Amino acid sequence: MKIHEYQAKEILRRYGVPTLKNVLALSPAEAGAAYTSLGGKVAVVKAQVHAGGRGKGGGVKLVRSAAEAEAAAKGMLEKPLVTAQTGPAGVPVRKVLVEAGCEIATELYLGITLDRTRATPVAMASREGGVEIEEVAKRAPEKILREAFDPQRGLPDFAARRLAFRLGLTGKTAVAAGTLIAGTARAFWELDASLVEVNPLVITKAGDVIALDAKMAFEENGLPRHPDCEGFRDITEEAPAEVAAREAGLSYVKLDGTIGCLVNGAGLAMATLDVIRQHDAWPSNFLDVGGGATQAQVSAAFQILLADPTVKGVLVNIFGGIMSCATIANGIVAAAKERKLAIPLVVRLEGNAVEEGRKILATSGLKVQSAKDLDEAAALVVKATGGTKGGR
Repeated sequence: MKIHEYQAKEILRRYGVPTLKNVLALSPAEAGAAYTSLGGKVAVVKAQVHAGGRGKGGGVKLVRSAAEAEAAAKGMLEKPLVTAQTGPAGVPVRKVLVEAGCEIATELYLGITLDRTRATPVAMASREGGVEIEEVAKRAPEKILREAFDPQRGLPDFAARRLAFRLGLTGKTAVAAGTLIAGTARAFWELDASLVEVNPLVITKAGDVIALDAKMAFEENGLPRHPDCEGFRDITEEAPAEVAAREAGLSYVKLDGTIGCLVNGAGLAMATLDVIRQHDAWPSNFLDVGGGATQAQVSAAFQILLADPTVKGVLVNIFGGIMSCATIANGIVAAAKERKLAIPLVVRLEGNAVEEGRKILATSGLKVQSAKDLDEAAALVVKATGGTKGGR
């Protein structure tokens, strides 16, 4: 789960991370009033969306008066913000953050995430702040400094200070940066986050260390332990299909292909995506209904696929262990009839109550192609959707 910058900063302040004064605004008038309340000569208006690259897309504006703050907010709130992460259609901006300015001497980068290779959290820092860390990793990977730490104990203070010194900081500035790094890491592991990023982390001309921007994402399975963080969820920033899937208790991730996949079991779902790619086509989603899904959940999953205009065909791949193939079949039939199925449907069923499931589909009146194994199922759905031409 992602949250907005203003929410991430609210959390980080609880962990002793300094941020600039800011006010959230939902309208141009509120943005103008926010500028006045901050009492400074310079402020920054920032679009609050779950996407990076806002500056390049016009979502970050420097303003020097209440009128300029209103105009900047109006421009952001009236049209979608397009960045490298949003796609060409962009995303709507529903709120802006008006933040006090500061005199920046140095911009650094700080990120806390999981190093999957070492299976441990890692603090990453770089002197090249203010740009996408992916660019630095490609151009000069040696400029990214790392401090791995024990997820049970967190990042020790001495390791945080060592990272600050490795960034070239000295004296009180290094001590302050070490405190900020330690607090950011503590927020990461105490709140079951999957990412905490401060970019840029700035050193002001006065020597202060400040989180000028902040991004946080949380591990969904850990959210029940942190209801206050879960309360920050903004479903208007999420894809409607992912919201519907979560409410139905399904695991769904939108991809950019055209073949919809409905599978039970994460491993089988990943294998299904791989086999579709082996046939030179692209899946439109990852969708795992789980090993014990009900007919209602299966029906909801199928409707999510059929509601996606990019889906040109559906592949259902089920191995009935705990789940009955009949349950899957009944769910598919119910959803397909309600949505009036008009695209190719290929189904591969094996396992518990497989013959009953196949009979339900065969007598449903739906145009269903049956497959004896996954490879045949993938070949059939790719052919039915136009081969590789319909892949992506």
